[in-house]
Amino acid sequence: MRGRWTRRAACALAALALAALFGGSAEGEAEIRPATNLAPSPTNAVEAVYTLLGPDGTMLTQRGGAIYEGDEYIAGDDGWYRVTSVDDAARVARAEYLGQASADMAAFSAFAESLTKKAGGDGAKKIAMYSTHSDESYLDGDGTASKWKGAGIYDVGDSLKRSLEKRGIETVYSKETFLPHDADAYTRSRRTAEELLKDGPDALLDIHRDAVPAEQYETEVDGEDISKVRLFVGRTNQNAAENRAFAQQIKAEADREYPGLIKDIFIGKGNYNQDLYPHSLLLEFGTHEIEKEKAMEATDYIAEVLDNVLYGDAAKAEGGKATRGSAVARGVGWVIGLALLAAAVYALAATGTLKGAWHKLGRNASELTGGLFGNKKR
Repeated sequence: MRGRWTRRAACALAALALAALFGGSAEGEAEIRPATNLAPSPTNAVEAVYTLLGPDGTMLTQRGGAIYEGDEYIAGDDGWYRVTSVDDAARVARAEYLGQASADMAAFSAFAESLTKKAGGDGAKKIAMYSTHSDESYLDGDGTASKWKGAGIYDVGDSLKRSLEKRGIETVYSKETFLPHDADAYTRSRRTAEELLKDGPDALLDIHRDAVPAEQYETEVDGEDISKVRLFVGRTNQNAAENRAFAQQIKAEADREYPGLIKDIFIGKGNYNQDLYPHSLLLEFGTHEIEKEKAMEATDYIAEVLDNVLYGDAAKAEGGKATRGSAVARGVGWVIGLALLAAAVYALAATGTLKGAWHKLGRNASELTGGLFGNKKR
């Protein structure tokens, strides 16, 4: 009985968090508008670059593509920003500082619970991948930023696939192409994403590269010169909270094990097919200007981080399922604990005495749980 109540409480809190996030409305499948209407080609392939400025006017980051008011940004140091205005003519956006990025406990609990459910299946570790922007390539390695056949992004995806399989993770990487590189590419790749999900993967990854200056992605990890990786979350979908929790888990793990590997997290307008699955993310491996080899070298580090986040000790021992189950319990406990603390403070303020507060808490608990807990009405 207590287990069922705990799950119901966690689900209810997660639903409240999502309702607060989206305000009870759906934005449909609006994708990010193209920064350029030019079709990809060897000489004309890179999207216009937008610059994001902080409150003091200093540059926070850039991205190859448009930025919208309401987009959010979590920097490498976990500083959290929200875009307040955009000048499309100048391709400059400004953001307010919201503080240090913190975990949405309801979303983290839902994320952990979904992992536990997956662990109750056949025990196999599975990841599915595809590349919506099928032309993306690297100047150093491919000789061009865009190739309509044999694009460099597939070399990066293949490298990630090998790194995952080396860790015992069954990996399917679709080589379907979705040209041209325009705002409708995600509509064309959606069918492939749906097909990949039929096999029940633990994560669905869309492999990309960015289009900003190379120095923004250059880093050194364990003495090796590699490319940083940006995590991109679409904010216009019902899974946005869990997609974001997934991204934050990856960043937190990478920051512990391989500082400098994860560039940042960008939460942008659009759904990027992430509405199809809570464990869905877009990963950007470097930029068109960085050496393709550096992007490929980053895949082994990302594979290890994904293995740790998705499977934890399950990759090393059969006790992994219990580890993930305890993670759910801890997450749910934190959520319920915070709710109880808030209720206690309110009750004490309302009654002015500890005895009165205790009585009020008991009465409210009884009403909220249908008499399961608290003082039953007489």
